[in-house]
Amino acid sequence: MKKVNLTKLLVSFIAFVSLLAMGASFSASANSNSSSHQSTYKQVYKEAVKHLNQPYVYGAEGPTSFDCSGFVDYIYQKSANVTLPRTAQDQFNQEKRISRKHLKKGNLVFFGYSKRSISHVGMYIGHGQMIDAQNRGVVKENIDAPWWNIEGYAKINM
Repeated sequence: MKKVNLTKLLVSFIAFVSLLAMGASFSASANSNSSSHQSTYKQVYKEAVKHLNQPYVYGAEGPTSFDCSGFVDYIYQKSANVTLPRTAQDQFNQEKRISRKHLKKGNLVFFGYSKRSISHVGMYIGHGQMIDAQNRGVVKENIDAPWWNIEGYAKINM
């Protein structure tokens, strides 16, 4: 009887230690992913601010003028080697959608009239702000500006 209880205790202890080790490994992996995201965001942000005040031209893909989807594609391609679809609608359709509460710097913010009618995209830079290419050129502005209707958010698939 004592041998059975000792065996159960030993098996339980080994299982407990294994679970602790897995949790530590998961935590280190999560921290590594967060650190990697932050590093990539910094590179993308550096590229984006280089283009502030450059003119908006419908259909332009950079580097001297942009439209909204051309701008986010250009900065991600140039700084993170990530190619995005050419239109805001296609970017919205392809990228992983997230909720506002999961919005992080570097994610995309989409605007339009419905989820099937996305007309604009910008890159979130934190504190309710984004960098986007629009009729005033490449600018920083509030994502909740009254002239925008947010339709969704997306995380870039890297």
